[in-house]
Amino acid sequence: MKVFVGDDWAEAHHDVHLMNQAGDRLGSKRLPEGLEGIAGLHAMIAGHADDPGEVVVGIETERGIWVQALIAAGYQVYAINPKSVSRYRDRHSLSGAKSDPGDAKLLADLVRTDAHNHRPVAGDSDAADGLKVLARAHQNLIWDRTRHTNRLRSDLREYFPAALIAFDDLAHRDTLAVLAKASDPRDAARLSVTQIRAALKRGGRQRNLDTRAAAIQTDLRTPQLAAPPAVTTAFAATTRALVEIIAGLNTQIAGLETELADHFNQHPDADIYCSLPGLGVILSARCSQSSETTPNATSLPNLAETMPEPRH
Repeated sequence: MKVFVGDDWAEAHHDVHLMNQAGDRLGSKRLPEGLEGIAGLHAMIAGHADDPGEVVVGIETERGIWVQALIAAGYQVYAINPKSVSRYRDRHSLSGAKSDPGDAKLLADLVRTDAHNHRPVAGDSDAADGLKVLARAHQNLIWDRTRHTNRLRSDLREYFPAALIAFDDLAHRDTLAVLAKASDPRDAARLSVTQIRAALKRGGRQRNLDTRAAAIQTDLRTPQLAAPPAVTTAFAATTRALVEIIAGLNTQIAGLETELADHFNQHPDADIYCSLPGLGVILSARCSQSSETTPNATSLPNLAETMPEPRH
């Protein structure tokens, strides 16, 4: 299924809107700039598209590390002239009022109906293939994790709703540590604060252990409808399997980020990229995938021309 994404960007965040071929809303959210925001966008899209080539993105710029990250993910990216967006807004709103979420929806609708009238952003050069492989692998693992956490959420809803009260993020280390300790709601309700604290510590938490353990214990003991014992036992087994898979994906995602950083650090212009305000190693690596924006010691002043202007 094709997914159309409108991305209204500002200096510190992106408002995104997802819709399908019929124009129905699939999701919308404000995402932060940087790796966290890109990961969040991949996670949103993962629930609706199986192939990056099915994703069409409209954004009001063709430059910058965020755009290069979208291209590296394999999405079809269209740079929409802001004047075109303004005129398209006038076609759909008498007031012409502007809002970031509204413009994100407008951009998604624009590429859904009029992409053929706009220019796609050029892809990466051959020299960036190695980094592109790592970037796409990182994205695909995020998508895989999203699918497995969605399955876990569905299972917990069937037999262990108290876990959904205790944990907002099912891929978080706290969630995985406690569910690995007690995937059966009957066992979870009997956990002491000390046992939960020990599980959290094994999972990697170092701060607020006692407070968090007490809060989790209270939530796990929330009265809930109980599934039949045989059903509960079966779901507990599938939960343990999903917890192991998600924990493994977390490890591999972190490992790929390290690998991507290591590859980028061998780039001859790594120090120049990383000297730019707001660029860390991962985003610098994504930016370097386009030969058109690769700087050198003599061309650094021109690099500013390739970066998007701050918007508010």
